[in-house]
Amino acid sequence: MKFGKILCVFIFITVISFSALAQGLPRASQPEEVGFSSQRLLRLTEAFQAEVDKGAIPGAVVLVARKGKVAYFEAIGFQNRENGRPMRTDAIFRIASMSKPITSVAVMMLVEEGKIQLLDPVSHYLPEFKGVQVGVEKLNTSTGNSELVGEPPRQEMTIQDLLRHTSGLTYGIFGKSLVKQAYNDAKLFDFSQTLAELVSKIAKLPLAYHPGTTWEYSHSTDVLGRIVEVVSEVAFDQFVANRIAKPLSLSDTGFYVPSEKLERIAETQIDPATGKRWPTFDVAKRPNLMSGGAGMVSTASDYFRFAQMLLNGGELDHVRLLSPRTVAFMTSDHLWPGIAFSPVTLELFEPLGIAPTPKVGQGFGLGFVVRTQEGRNPMPGSPGEYSWAGIWGTTFWVDPKEQLVAVMMIQAAPLQARYYRSLIRNLVSQALID
Repeated sequence: MKFGKILCVFIFITVISFSALAQGLPRASQPEEVGFSSQRLLRLTEAFQAEVDKGAIPGAVVLVARKGKVAYFEAIGFQNRENGRPMRTDAIFRIASMSKPITSVAVMMLVEEGKIQLLDPVSHYLPEFKGVQVGVEKLNTSTGNSELVGEPPRQEMTIQDLLRHTSGLTYGIFGKSLVKQAYNDAKLFDFSQTLAELVSKIAKLPLAYHPGTTWEYSHSTDVLGRIVEVVSEVAFDQFVANRIAKPLSLSDTGFYVPSEKLERIAETQIDPATGKRWPTFDVAKRPNLMSGGAGMVSTASDYFRFAQMLLNGGELDHVRLLSPRTVAFMTSDHLWPGIAFSPVTLELFEPLGIAPTPKVGQGFGLGFVVRTQEGRNPMPGSPGEYSWAGIWGTTFWVDPKEQLVAVMMIQAAPLQARYYRSLIRNLVSQALID
């Protein structure tokens, strides 16, 4: 090995050790201690730096740990390309749908306390859902136009349906239909409304599918957040802070960024074609809407601690949130043979490799996509692995077989996310040599 290469590896190991130590994370003395190649891990830095240099993304923070110890922890590029602010390992990111696993853990904590039952209908906790109808498109022969007609659901949606996205709810932003148009017209992503107001709106909208029949990504997790509020009698953000973030020492995880931390917010970059940043939402002040489905912020190190808690069977640093049996239950496949998948799932999510379909070797648990097959998926992984991602590029996965946790934080346009999720998977896989 040439001296220059030796020096690069030494500097790399020193940097990740210092970063991990500064943020209170357990660290490997060197990556080889936990089965990684130091030289091969350098490919992560080189690959993401190349993406920054060509202007594809402003920057990234990547953390990889195995057997409870950090093997790689790097900040690359810029938090804000336009003002030249360098990326830092404690940069705060909008994690979007990576909020969902945190909300799911909150629900399962209340299940363990006997305050929620998965088989209960949602209307048991939120009576406004009792009369919800399924929206069916039918042709009006007089006008020649399709119209929505409501029909009673064959069965009520349950708490389990919300957790595994078989509730019949949807997201209006993905795909086109009269039901989705109704969702869009209701302005469900208005962050000036409260969680109670959002869920009240959702309860008045038609379902896209009969509950328990079809996997469709949806506002289900926002409804779960409201159920946590109702059952616990505590505002959802306070429940997350007091029952999850504080016990796990997730000091930068929540629904907004306080004034003293604003300089740590990572931003999308300006698109030269439009002269504008890819739109996100304002996290500089406490919102009215505490969206458990998409509204949280976090750091790579915080999310690693949350994921490591799951890998440990619900416990971290002598703090237990869930039992090992509950975590195993959550991370099992809760979809059954013959379940239907919505057109959006097949047309959008499946090509991204994140759909819970047999074609890509995956199912869905209670808050996560779950790997069921070694192959089939275009990204490497192990059966039993669970993961999820956010629309602005953040992603994480937990691989119990390899005792591995990986977190990637970027802020980019949604259509870029597919490439970076694949990139990080391949680069972590090739660096694992034991």
